[in-house]
Amino acid sequence: MTFLVTDTGTLAAVSNPPISFARGAPAPDLIPASELAECAYAVAQREGAKVFSYGPGGGYEPLRDWVAERHGVEPSQVVLTVGGLLGFVLYAAEQLARRPGRVLVEGPTYDRPLKILARERAEIVSLPMDEEGLDPEALEAELRRDLDPPSFLYTIPTFQNPSGRTLSVERRRRIVDIAADHRLPVLEDDPYGLVRYEGEPHPTLRELEGGDLVTYTSSFSKTVAPGLRTGYFVLPRDEARGFEERAVSTYISPPFHAQATIAEFVASGRFEPNLVRVCTSLRERRDAMLEALERSFPDSASWNRPEGGYFLWLELGEGGDASDLAARAGARGVSIVRGEDFFPAGSNALVPGSSQAPGSRLGASSARLAFSYEPPERIAEGIAALSELLG
Repeated sequence: MTFLVTDTGTLAAVSNPPISFARGAPAPDLIPASELAECAYAVAQREGAKVFSYGPGGGYEPLRDWVAERHGVEPSQVVLTVGGLLGFVLYAAEQLARRPGRVLVEGPTYDRPLKILARERAEIVSLPMDEEGLDPEALEAELRRDLDPPSFLYTIPTFQNPSGRTLSVERRRRIVDIAADHRLPVLEDDPYGLVRYEGEPHPTLRELEGGDLVTYTSSFSKTVAPGLRTGYFVLPRDEARGFEERAVSTYISPPFHAQATIAEFVASGRFEPNLVRVCTSLRERRDAMLEALERSFPDSASWNRPEGGYFLWLELGEGGDASDLAARAGARGVSIVRGEDFFPAGSNALVPGSSQAPGSRLGASSARLAFSYEPPERIAEGIAALSELLG
């Protein structure tokens, strides 16, 4: 039995667990647990102690080779990391040590890197976005300021977390040109790129730029299973060795059995069929959320229609307060994430060139809604509850 706090402060028993639009994670039924168990057993039987021992810092060689082939690079340019986020820690620390300065991010952006950069005491500059993604003119204007060069640009160009937006091809080319003109290192984070269920895929920034300035990172968390904690970085040739050395000095050796399990999953022909299954299910969940929003939300609210990924971005309209909505929704058993959590905190949160008033809260009237975790019927139930709270 689950208990929730009502609006009057009393406890109420509910038969179903809370509905989560906050979890940016695959639902348990999207994880191919039995197949992964078979793969884990197969590699353990075949390779024995090798996959339970220390090994090369770059990761399990067959999986490293597969990633390299997919991206058209040498295996030495690929480093398998313990999830993508730990790779971000390694990348950011090196870039900030090499070229101290402000870090440019999209506004909004993934909240975990913001927390990491804040711990590093980095100055974070949030650049504006619209439905086509990061604004290249805002990026160029920031780079032309009479300041020391930024340390790097962090961007999630495809099905962005938290907004679900995708950077247009035209803007991708423009951003690559701007980065080249200013010799700006770019970290392209692409965990959702393969989770596309309509439309045509766009070229990555790394493909357009050639891999000199752009480091590409992705993960198997959204396409296979997050609990295996396997991400990867595709690095410029002259940076790969140093990145691998930092990984070794941080955690000695990656978890080879987890990486070998994914390699077996791929080699046995399971990866592509599983991806089709995941995309089909996510499309059903996205459609359920869009239909529920259209059916019940007030005209003052608006939202986007992502062609893939896990999230959509909700705008409550003028005067909307996502913090208040999140608190009241939580009491009703529905969790969301307020938009301001995806902007840097403090004085450096002002977007260059924006009309944002000093002291105001960026993202205050916005929220991230994740449709990846709940089944369609619970999505409809949760959106109906949010609609009631909005009146």
